Amino acid sequence: MEPKSRSEDFSTQKGAVDQGIDRRPQPYRAMIIEPVLQLRREDETDLRTSRSPEARLGEAVGLSAAINLEIVSSGVVKINAPKPGTLFGEGKVAELAGIVAAEHLDLVVVDHPLSPVQQRNLERRFACKVIDRTGLILEIFGDRARTKEGKLQVDLAHLMWQKSRLVRSWTHLERQRGGAGFMGGPGETQIEADRRQIQERIIALQKQLEQVRRTRELHRKKRKKIPQPVVALVGYTNAGKSTLFNRLTEADVFAKDLLFATLDPTLRRIKLPYGREVILSDTVGFISDLPTHLVAAFRATLEEVLEADLILHVRDISHPDTDAQAEDVKKTLNDLGVSGSHGAPIIEIWNKIDALDPAYRQKLLEKKEGEGPVALSAMTGEGVEQLSARIDAFMAQHDDVFTVRLPVTEGALLAQLYQVSEVLDREDGDEVIVAEVRVSDKQRGPFRETFARFLDD
Repeated sequence: MEPKSRSEDFSTQKGAVDQGIDRRPQPYRAMIIEPVLQLRREDETDLRTSRSPEARLGEAVGLSAAINLEIVSSGVVKINAPKPGTLFGEGKVAELAGIVAAEHLDLVVVDHPLSPVQQRNLERRFACKVIDRTGLILEIFGDRARTKEGKLQVDLAHLMWQKSRLVRSWTHLERQRGGAGFMGGPGETQIEADRRQIQERIIALQKQLEQVRRTRELHRKKRKKIPQPVVALVGYTNAGKSTLFNRLTEADVFAKDLLFATLDPTLRRIKLPYGREVILSDTVGFISDLPTHLVAAFRATLEEVLEADLILHVRDISHPDTDAQAEDVKKTLNDLGVSGSHGAPIIEIWNKIDALDPAYRQKLLEKKEGEGPVALSAMTGEGVEQLSARIDAFMAQHDDVFTVRLPVTEGALLAQLYQVSEVLDREDGDEVIVAEVRVSDKQRGPFRETFARFLDD
């Protein structure tokens, strides 16, 4: 008797509620392969060479665990001469196929870009599904997206990737549809029809995301009318951004020790030590070798970073590849147009110091306020107060303090004063209200236009 499929197994257990049977779909059994190409001398500056093969394999296993795969086998495979048809040599393909058959694997993840032909040929040889690094990241994105915008962005990225995957794996893709009329031409093949349909869907999604971009732009314009500046959290995936976001905002955003635990952006208002309010934005994590079309698909989300007044680059300082991860984040920011000379200023956050040696952790915490990176633990709260004070001090650099004298009859102007400035002190008299206010640089112009005649010289 042939073994039942996963869907059949699940459906037959539907009525077994009282028998204590776990009816959840079983995870796919997977093998993770980390190819290591022997690079030519001129290629030795490739970012992938800054990490050890074992570290890259560990990250690939972490990515796979993020979508609940059962990792049965994993390993590093050295490749001296990549084969155009299969990437691996014939002997290695046969060896890997034997492991797939012996372990009854459902999926093979190759942590390296695969051409459509390579993916098709490996699937034929392994007799199971094969995906590369891009396909794995897309699966995670699809699993993490919760908002309509996030799902649109995942769909777009997946279709752009899928469009390049259409190869003649099946004979039905080579069949032609008849042309129009009795003497019509041969018409289009199935693969051409599939490409056309995918392109039409891509165009439709791009139009919907353009509407999302315009909506976000309207929201940003509204935020610019209020005095709160925007602070954006960026960093490598699993660096602890969402945990820090929850610590600062006392929110309950999903935070877990998983790669890409956060996909949809979240914004919250927080109050700093001296009463100033800012808007904190949590964004999707970055990762090495992120394909260009994935960055393009998520540009609407990442525009929050472009519009920020301050960027906090969160690093997992306890990770052995923290320096390489930081370089990947800087490269992605540069691709977005954010660098040391362009865009918002960047403050480095050295997170997860609770995982460091106690003596080294204490040394980092004793760094003088306002100098270099801020060391903290979002999990325990160590150093978080220093970060809040650092943000407050940065925001105060460009503020002006004014004394405003408003007649008590100007109730509407008093309400507007609270909208465009931060009221530090207020004294109500019988005829005049005297207020000391702090005004950010973005509100200085509108403030002077409205309150110029009520300001002390």
